[in-house]
Amino acid sequence: MTATTAHWSDALAEHGVDEGAVRHLVVQLAACEVSALAFCRMLERWARGEPDPCTPGRRQAALRRAADRVETAIAGLDRPLGRYLLELEPERTEGRSWYGEPGAAELIDWEPVLTRAGVHVSATRVAQTYLELAVLVRALQGLSAAAAMESTPDRSSLWAGLFDLRENLLGRAAEDLRALGA
Repeated sequence: MTATTAHWSDALAEHGVDEGAVRHLVVQLAACEVSALAFCRMLERWARGEPDPCTPGRRQAALRRAADRVETAIAGLDRPLGRYLLELEPERTEGRSWYGEPGAAELIDWEPVLTRAGVHVSATRVAQTYLELAVLVRALQGLSAAAAMESTPDRSSLWAGLFDLRENLLGRAAEDLRALGA
């Protein structure tokens, strides 16, 4: 891949894991990325005062659908990510996660946004979900940038970061998404 076309999927494929495992993981991570971006962007539009959909009832339904789509994508991530991690497992486990913690820009009080939008869900769950999904998206963007600069994380660091993402997404985030989608 050239620097202009490198992608996070290239960083995953670089570490010699079975092509089938990489392919399944890439498909599922792409689904997670797309649905996470849609969820976060919808909330960000509401935070800017853009009432789309046009009624509170439709916004409530849109949030439920978006949460359900992300939860479905994350649920489908468990098996391919588990297989990839098993095959990737490095000889040493001293690697560090390669993505950052949530930034100040991602710490948003969603209560007034949700109230103004007429959406009745737990603002705490929305905030936690938004943070986890923003971290996922930023982590994948970071991997793409690393691939473009030909400086992807080493095997143990890639494993550590993916393990952390898995724990965060399949744990609290999945639970929060199920609650928001209900």
